[in-house]
Amino acid sequence: MRSIGKISAVIPFFNEHKTIKEVINRTLPFVDKIFAINDGSNDGSELLVPHNNKVLLVNLPQNLGKGAAINHGFNLSFNEAFNLTITLDADLQHPPELIPELLKMNSEDIIIGNRLSDMSMMPIQRKLSNSITSFLLSRKTNQKIIDSQCGFRVYRTSILPSILPKFNGFESESEILVNAARQNYKIGFRIIPTIYGNEESKMNALKAIVGFIKVMLL
Repeated sequence: MRSIGKISAVIPFFNEHKTIKEVINRTLPFVDKIFAINDGSNDGSELLVPHNNKVLLVNLPQNLGKGAAINHGFNLSFNEAFNLTITLDADLQHPPELIPELLKMNSEDIIIGNRLSDMSMMPIQRKLSNSITSFLLSRKTNQKIIDSQCGFRVYRTSILPSILPKFNGFESESEILVNAARQNYKIGFRIIPTIYGNEESKMNALKAIVGFIKVMLL
């Protein structure tokens, strides 16, 4: 395993007042800095972000989409010369305590959490969509994409400028994988648990389908 170096976490959030404070506090022990990207929340989520010299809160002017928020965080991490950049969702679907497992990188340029080893807790519509998108992306990228929709990832920060997504929605995470494959970057996976609570999904199914089709046409 290569030397890890400085680590940042990018946490995009939109109306996550129930969990944003906890996810940041649980992530802090594992990283050098957190970029908390408020994607136009209107529920006061940003007021709950801990005031800490390791946390930078960025308030986007309106709800631009997850891709736009990730882009913003990626640029900050790259400009501040972090070695590795982690992304995780703000709704606690991704246990921050598993960050060390994702950091066990060898030759990979991107490590993604794999929730598909046990899908018993995953809603049926998510099982179907993830299986289909993962299969299609595997064909498109010529790499084995096991869990295409998991946002719990580690990136070598040096590659970020060449894989930044153009799309602003949830499809951006698929676009990133396509961009990475075209640059011959190696994508790996680590098993993580499937966690779904009572949170309301922010994903619009029709928009997600249209967005994914656009990615497949790239």
